[in-house]
Amino acid sequence: GGQKQRIAIIRALAMEPDVMLFDEPTSALDPEMVGEVLEVMKELAEAGMTMVVVTHEMGFAKEVATRVLFMDDGCVLEDAPPEEFFANPKNPRLVEFLSKVL
Repeated sequence: GGQKQRIAIIRALAMEPDVMLFDEPTSALDPEMVGEVLEVMKELAEAGMTMVVVTHEMGFAKEVATRVLFMDDGCVLEDAPPEEFFANPKNPRLVEFLSKVL
């Protein structure tokens, strides 16, 4: 679970990428492991790593992201800085989603 995710991140970092892509890195992890993986990702962000992250972890997105996109059915419905995205969502589908997950 989380240990495998952390090892995968370390292996990817060994290649010295300019950008790291994460597709639901915390899915199927227990809560303790979720926290550990997100902490590694926060440290990467603080170190200046550019990351593209697909996640349902809205607290993480709010804290770490510089831009947040909301997609539904393959289409970008909203693209904004986190402050605006979470405090003043414009798309009705995003408003509905946030009301269920926050």
